[in-house]
Amino acid sequence: MSNEPPKSAPDEDFASLFAAAEQSAPRGRRAKQTVGDRVRGKIASIGNEVTVLELEGGGEGTLETLELRDDSGQLTVKVGDVIEARVTGLGEKAGFVWLRRGSTRGADPRAGLAEAAASGLPVEGLVTGVNKGGVEVTVGGVRAFCPVSQLELRPVADPAVYVGQKLLFRITRYEDDRRGPNVILSRRALLEEEMRERAVETRVKLIPGAVLSGTVTSLKDFGAFVDVGGIEGLLPASEIGFQRGTKPSDVLSVGQSVTVQVLRIEKRDDPKRPEQVSFSLKSLERDPWDDAVETLRAGAVIKGQVMRAETFGAFVQVAPGVEGLLHISELGAGKHLRHAREAVKPGDTVEVTVLAIDAEKRRISLGLGAREDAVDDEGRVAAARAAGSGSGGSSGGMGTLGDLLKKAQLSSKPPK
Repeated sequence: MSNEPPKSAPDEDFASLFAAAEQSAPRGRRAKQTVGDRVRGKIASIGNEVTVLELEGGGEGTLETLELRDDSGQLTVKVGDVIEARVTGLGEKAGFVWLRRGSTRGADPRAGLAEAAASGLPVEGLVTGVNKGGVEVTVGGVRAFCPVSQLELRPVADPAVYVGQKLLFRITRYEDDRRGPNVILSRRALLEEEMRERAVETRVKLIPGAVLSGTVTSLKDFGAFVDVGGIEGLLPASEIGFQRGTKPSDVLSVGQSVTVQVLRIEKRDDPKRPEQVSFSLKSLERDPWDDAVETLRAGAVIKGQVMRAETFGAFVQVAPGVEGLLHISELGAGKHLRHAREAVKPGDTVEVTVLAIDAEKRRISLGLGAREDAVDDEGRVAAARAAGSGSGGSSGGMGTLGDLLKKAQLSSKPPK
C-alpha cells in the first residue's frame, strides 16, 4: 500500500485543504500558541505541497509536505498519524499557525540554520567528537560546537559518551562570514524548556501529602534529588528509610524510578525555582516500631548490632529500623567508663535483654546479657527463663517500670 497522497485536482491549493480541515476540526477552546512552541497534531490532509494538522488542544497548522518525505521522496506518514512540530509563525486567523519539523531537504543548509537561529526552531545534529570545553556537532552538513555545560541540565562527567548520538539542539549563536558559519549550540536550553512545561502540569498536584512518581537525578551524602516532572526536590537521607545512618548511595542510584510523598513545600523568590520541595520514602512504608511494640516484650533476650556509641551509652538495633539504648552503666563490667566506645563499637554484636518499652515515647531500655530485672508494660517483673529462650527472669534489679523508664530518659541525654 502506497503512502503517496491521492492525486490532487489541478486547482487544488492550500485554501481548499485548509477549508476541508476547518470543516472536520472539532470546535472547542483553542490553546494559544507562540512562535517556538512545540506542538502535537493529527494529520488531517496531505497535499503535494502542504500538509494540514489538527493540533491537540485546538487550532490548525500547516507545514511543507517535503518535510514528511524520506531521502527517496516517499512519504513517511499518513493521514491520521500524530506528529510533533515547532511553531514558526502565527496566521492572521485565530488558532492558525505555520509549522516546521526541521530544515527542508534540498534547501541551502546555511539559510536553514540562519532561520532556525532566528526563530528558535530546534535542529538535529550528530555529535562527532569531543573538543576542548565541549563537543563537535554536525548540523545540516555544517560543523557546530556545543559547550559541555550546555549538554545537560547537570554537569557532564564524560562528554565522550555522546559521540555518535543524534540529538536536538537550539542554535544560540549563528555568524556567517567568508571563513564560513560559526554555530554555537545548546541542548540544555531545550531541556530547560521541556522541564518548565512539565512543571506547569506537576504544580497542579504538588501539595503536602501527595504521592508522586519521580526519578533520582543526583546523590549526595545528605540525601537524593528527585525529579517528579519538571520539579526537583530533596529526599533527605533521614527520610529514605527507618534505618538510621542510611547512605543514599547504598540504597538508591541515579536514574532509578521511585515513588515519594511530598513532605513540605516552601515558597521562594527565585523565578527559576519558585518552590523548595522535600520528599519522603519512609512515610509510605510501615513503621517498624509498630511491629516491634507488638512482638517485643520486656524480658526478651536477643542479639543486636551496635549502631553507634555515645557518652551516655550505645544504641543497639533490636529489629530492622528499631534501636534500643544500652546505658553506659551496663557496660564495662563495673568499671567506670567515660564513653561507650571504650567497651563497644559500631558493628559489634551483643546479647541484650529488653528491660522496658515506652511505646508512647518510642524508647527501649536494654540491659547487657541475660538479665532478670526486666519489667513488663504493667510494671511487673518478668518471669525468669533460661538464657537463650527469649526472655529473662526476676531479681533484685530495678523493681518498677517507672524507675526503668526514668533511667532510659536520663540515658538519652549526655551528662552535663
